Amino acid sequence: MARAVQGIAVLGAGAWGTALALAAARAGRQVTLWCRRPEQAAALAESRENAAYLPGVTLPESVTITSAAADLAAAEATILAVPAQRLRGVLQALEPQLSAGPAILAAKGIELESGRLLDAVVAEALPGRPVAVLSGPTFAAEVAAGLPAAVTLATPEEARGAALVQALGSATFRPYWSGDVTGALVGGAVKNVVAIACGIVEGRGLGENARAALVTRGLAEIGRLGAALGARRETLMGLSGLGDLVLTATSPQSRNYALGRRIGAGETLAAAQGHSRGVSEGVATAAAVVRLAAARSVEMPIAEAVEAVLHRGADIDTAVAGLLARPFKAETH
Repeated sequence: MARAVQGIAVLGAGAWGTALALAAARAGRQVTLWCRRPEQAAALAESRENAAYLPGVTLPESVTITSAAADLAAAEATILAVPAQRLRGVLQALEPQLSAGPAILAAKGIELESGRLLDAVVAEALPGRPVAVLSGPTFAAEVAAGLPAAVTLATPEEARGAALVQALGSATFRPYWSGDVTGALVGGAVKNVVAIACGIVEGRGLGENARAALVTRGLAEIGRLGAALGARRETLMGLSGLGDLVLTATSPQSRNYALGRRIGAGETLAAAQGHSRGVSEGVATAAAVVRLAAARSVEMPIAEAVEAVLHRGADIDTAVAGLLARPFKAETH
């Protein structure tokens, strides 16, 4: 039986890291929330409110706020809530101070430089630490407010998964254990790319039918890449696959969907990114997914179209026309 987890460190004091710190505190844990900038840590500790990302939500006294790496060592598990493309650098800087307990990935993406899924990044940056993945249909503001949410908590060891579920679970935050780390990672990463595509369709005024088609065919692309990497189909049809995709690809609360909608309405990528304080992970992930899919000979036309629009200046109407001009085939392909 895995050891009970009492103390949890959370790396990253953006909206999602702060929300997860609150969820862990509601579950009765002692939480240390790490901020990269000392001035941010000081402001949060004084006000007990992350006004920049989650205004109006009070951080309880059971959440210790710090920018000192030494304060992280006592935690029995560490939640990694920094953006995917910054993850390796943060972990390498903090590695000597982090505990040997499980590292729980809460970022959703694929490392652009290496093309690796994030569990491989953690394994390289934090050698010897067990890795888990927390992923599912969640908006940070709702989790922070204590509204009901269900997520996947994936780790190969069932006993460790049960201990982490117990550590984070509460009446309103419901983790479900899975042994499929790859499936949780692929679903969480690629759904952001599909969400950008759905936002572009909305911004272009192409209608709800088109968006529903993108969600459905986007799920098929997630499934093909997942299968090529060894993910289980049932994972991709669950909370960290279909559930997360439906939420992210249909709501203006989603940063990726909102960014796509602005681009569809005619804004540049830089202008669209300027409207959000947080990171739209799908921008970098689009390029990483296309490279990974090509290396595995996986057909992902929606991801390719998004990558072309975001990173190669492709005309949106031409990209959409290219998708519509694809050969007719059986729906199972």
